[in-house]
Amino acid sequence: MHQTISRVRSVLLEFYPQAVQAFPRLKHHAATTVLAAAPTPAAGLKLTRRRVETLLHKCGRRNDPKLVDQILRDLKTPALRQPAQVEAALGLTVQALLAIIEAMRDAVEALEAELAREFAAHPLSAVLQSAPGLGPVLAARLLAEIGDDPDRFASVHGVHAFAGTAPVTRASGRTRYVKARKVRNKRLGDACHWWAFAALTWSPGARAHYDRRRAAGDHHNAALRNVANKLVGRMWWCVSHNQMWDEGTAWPNPAIGPQTTAA
Repeated sequence: MHQTISRVRSVLLEFYPQAVQAFPRLKHHAATTVLAAAPTPAAGLKLTRRRVETLLHKCGRRNDPKLVDQILRDLKTPALRQPAQVEAALGLTVQALLAIIEAMRDAVEALEAELAREFAAHPLSAVLQSAPGLGPVLAARLLAEIGDDPDRFASVHGVHAFAGTAPVTRASGRTRYVKARKVRNKRLGDACHWWAFAALTWSPGARAHYDRRRAAGDHHNAALRNVANKLVGRMWWCVSHNQMWDEGTAWPNPAIGPQTTAA
């Protein structure tokens, strides 16, 4: 989908830059809905306030007079125009690409609905989704990659290494440095990364731990990887013991300084 959105942006910049100005984020439903109805500068000039309000309502946006004013103002900004035949051809290209994006959205929504239905039938679904920041998609990915066999890993350190959240320490003589683990399950590592990112909003303990790591000198990715390391270790314990996530147990000392306890 991202490639198709980039193609839409590229085409619009050739003949309809006002559309890019009006919708800097072309993946939003509001952008694709309005542009499908006004795919050319000529069509954009004909848009009325009532028409824009109807289109925004169609894609689920609430009444927002400022947004309507901004869209109309941007789409009707004077700019150099292509010949009418060229505009019409490029407008058809935009409509075709937008139809592809809409079809992709429908397919993704159907896939996510089916995934959620199947995942809900698994005995550990409630355990996984009890953790802050884990929805059915990320939780299903974690379950698929880690598995539900409590004896699969000898210890939690094996889970950390498999996910790639535990760093690798290299030492030679007096030289010692720590770097990110490259050999890992990339799908699991990606899921843990996005879980950690979501947990910064939904888990006060994860947010406090991230802030401590940043205060200790970690860059954003390193601090996020450290949060993911803690999260996946604690989740493995919950899965192994079939216990729901408990925020107080997961982060028992949220006010302690930069030092962190073992996962």
